[in-house]
Amino acid sequence: MRASLFAVLLATTAGAFAQDGTIYPLAPIAEPNAIKLGTGGVNNQPASESWFKQWGEPMVRNVTTATLTPYLPAPGKGNGTAVLVAPGGGFRWLSINNEGWKVAQALADKGIAAFVLKYRLHPTPDSVDAFKQSMDRMFSSLNDAPGAPRPAMPSLDNQLADAEAAYALIVARAKEWGVDTKRLGMMGFSAGAGLTMHSTLNSKTMKLAFIAPIYGGMGPVDVPKDAPPMFTAIAADDFLFKGQFGVVKSWFDAGKPVEFHLYQNGGHGFGLGYPGNTANGWFPVFHHWLDVNGLLKAKP
Repeated sequence: MRASLFAVLLATTAGAFAQDGTIYPLAPIAEPNAIKLGTGGVNNQPASESWFKQWGEPMVRNVTTATLTPYLPAPGKGNGTAVLVAPGGGFRWLSINNEGWKVAQALADKGIAAFVLKYRLHPTPDSVDAFKQSMDRMFSSLNDAPGAPRPAMPSLDNQLADAEAAYALIVARAKEWGVDTKRLGMMGFSAGAGLTMHSTLNSKTMKLAFIAPIYGGMGPVDVPKDAPPMFTAIAADDFLFKGQFGVVKSWFDAGKPVEFHLYQNGGHGFGLGYPGNTANGWFPVFHHWLDVNGLLKAKP
């Protein structure tokens, strides 16, 4: 698992700071429906939460207070299935719109209750320029020659605690939110896919009905005996892929249901998809996968 999460960090860093991805400061975005999870703060965090825009998308960093934002189907349209959605960003920022709010709304439009997890992040410098420089240095170190020392993997204890608290809150308010707790899964993108996998492999309290790590680490893992069905997708031109099928083979070898889609193109961080690449079609396929697995029939 260490190798696959390290790869997530590599991919998210390069994807966000390559080429002409200029970073623009952004005023904080109101989140009126966000529910604080009460999991604590972040040690040694001198900077306050701040927002920026890149590639036309709002993003947030230095998150010290974890929250959960529900996106519920219209009254009478819910089917009972629910998804905890974890955006990516190398555990140092969150692509909260592209890989969070947009995805959650798309799920809710299909009758699926969705919940965006704004999890705590590792500290980054206060100023935008210093933030970019720190990420550039990190990416440079990750691109060192083979055998060069690698930065240590940061702990994901805070992020796991946030995911567990979010799961517990959804279960506690399941009746109010129209959630069938036996049909509660988790979806994540990039680092969020890493958190989805980390939660699946390590949580003692989350009993996920299914998982959907999207363009996450592809390295092999030790699959738990009670591992849920997995749907996963990645683009062939995502440098995180590198011809690896380890996590898929791990699920297959463990005899667990797995569906894998390798798209010809789409790069890294495509979210719901963009016109002009084949990865644009993954969300309808995921919806079909839920349907075939009996997860879209309306809750009685």
